[in-house]
This record gives sequence, structure tokens and C-alpha cells, in this order.
Amino acid sequence: MPVSTKPQASVAHRQWAKLPAELSPVPMAVRESLGPESVDFTSARLRMVQRLAASGVEHTRVLKVMNSVLRHQFVDSALAVQAYEDTSLPIGLGQTISKPSVVARMCELLLQSPAGKMGLGRILEIGTGCGYQAAVLSLMAKEVYTIERLRALHEKARVNLRPLRLANVHLILGDGMLGFEKGAPYAGIIAAAGGDSVPQAWCDQLAEGGRLVAPVMGPGQQQVLLVVDRSADGFQRTVLEHVHFVPLKSGLG
Repeated sequence: MPVSTKPQASVAHRQWAKLPAELSPVPMAVRESLGPESVDFTSARLRMVQRLAASGVEHTRVLKVMNSVLRHQFVDSALAVQAYEDTSLPIGLGQTISKPSVVARMCELLLQSPAGKMGLGRILEIGTGCGYQAAVLSLMAKEVYTIERLRALHEKARVNLRPLRLANVHLILGDGMLGFEKGAPYAGIIAAAGGDSVPQAWCDQLAEGGRLVAPVMGPGQQQVLLVVDRSADGFQRTVLEHVHFVPLKSGLG
């Protein structure tokens, strides 16, 4: 299986280096909870997107969406000042919110698929977590089905997403390893947890022309990002860069 490398900085980087932030101001409640020394989240978010463009994220839609979703609203207030750094942050129960660079990378891979180039239809997210990636995906896809096995995180995501009124996001409490057959077939499937291999249920629920992006265990017991494309001829698998995700588990908790 071929190993790909990430693209280098290009036109997207030069464009975003000049663009101002075009987002709503930080809510007063958040400012008060952080105190007067709090950072300007609008500027911090723009700097995050500029770093994403510099690191090789090319897709303009991905960059715009990453600049639109307020990541600090999906983490505990004590961690809000770190929200736009390129780091994963704890969200409870041993789980984390993925790095912005990882979210952007995986979303870009979906949009680069045959189905994505025509406009993403229905997406399945494995591992809702705090709801951040579902919010990002909601601005790129027609529908997002997102499944979480841990009830406490499922409820946290519901609380985080409720103010956004995202009618195209469907929260499901269930075993992500089984996918969600009722919503299939999916133009894209994206996983926020990594196992030894990709569950067969995910492949079965992927539409022709669709793409699955998930971390799996690679050589040397290191996680790698795997892309699975489905065509009329079957499945094509491509191994990408090394990643680090929480373990994929079955059952409810």
C-alpha cells in the first residue's frame, strides 16, 4: 500500500495569511469566565487557520469552516485559552478532542473523494466526543450521523451542539463499531478512534464513490491514517501519515 505525504504550503497559505477573521465576537459569558487576561479568540482562530494553510491544508472550504466553528465552546472553560493551539485536549472519560490539524486533514480527505468533489451528501462519524468535529462536518455535508458509545459524552455533545441549531446533525447513542445501518449508504465515513483494522460494517455501509477515513494500527504497532475508497470494482486502501487516536472500543459505556 502506498504511503502519501502531505502537501506543502501553497496558494491557500498566501491567501489566508492576508485574510481578516470574519467571526462573531467571543461571548461575554466566556470572557467573564476567563477573566480580563483572556485571549482574543477571533484572532487566535484565524492564526490557527493560517497555520493549517501553512502546513498544507489546501481546500478553501475546509479552511473557511475551521474558521467558522468556535472550538473553545467545545472544551472546558479552564482549557479555552488552549483551544486554538494544535493540540488534543481532554474532554472527560479518557477521551480527547482531536487536534485542529487532524480534523482539517480528515475533512479535506473526504472532500477530495469522488463523492466529495460532487458535494458531500450523508456522512457517518464514529465517535462524537464533545461534538466539535460533527459541527465542522455539518458545514460541509448535507447530513451528518454521529455515533457515540459513552452516554456521558453523547449528552455533552448534545449540550454543546444545541445552541448551534444544526438541523442536519443526528446524534446517536450506540456502538460505533457497528456503524449505523439505518442511515447507509454514506458518501463518507470518518472515525475518531483507532482499532487494529476497519470494521467490515463500515465498509458495507460506504456508498460507491464514497471514502472512509480512519486510524488503524500499522507496522510496528504505530497508528496510521487509512483511506478506503469504494468503487464498482471494490475497495482501494491507501496508507497515509502516522497519527495518534484513542482506542476504538465496542459496546456502550
